[in-house]
Amino acid sequence: MKKLLILRHAKSSWKEPSLSDFQRPLNKRGTEAAPRMGGWIAQNNLVPDTIVCSTAVRAQETMALVIEGGPLDSACISTEELYLAPPQVYLENLAQLPEAQTSAMVIGHNPGIEELVYQLCGEYRVMPTCALAVIDLQIAQWDELFSASVSGELSRYILVRDLE
Repeated sequence: MKKLLILRHAKSSWKEPSLSDFQRPLNKRGTEAAPRMGGWIAQNNLVPDTIVCSTAVRAQETMALVIEGGPLDSACISTEELYLAPPQVYLENLAQLPEAQTSAMVIGHNPGIEELVYQLCGEYRVMPTCALAVIDLQIAQWDELFSASVSGELSRYILVRDLE
């Protein structure tokens, strides 16, 4: 069995209109929410072996603050492929993880994050900023995510406001 944590980046800032969408940083609310979520992940023994994260500024800042808030000792992989990616791209990146890794987290963007949760467990969940879905997958290897018969169970769905 594998455990997948799916996290949407924390709340970003729109203060600087000259920045591209890719370059937008977190706002104050985002910088407070991400470490709280990291702390919750650590307290609930859900620290992933690896974190696969979009290279967008807001996603990278989210990852750094989640790790710090845990603290988490996860390996980190950053890839531009996850920026505004559809579920298939998340699955392609996860399929490359070694079999020995039992858990992973992806940090990315909507609508791909919401679609990924739905595709893997058949439950539609709104994924506001810094929302976390934890899915238990009945697979032995990450590349089995491409099997048509794969379905996961949504074991946790956490919103930052639930942690306050």
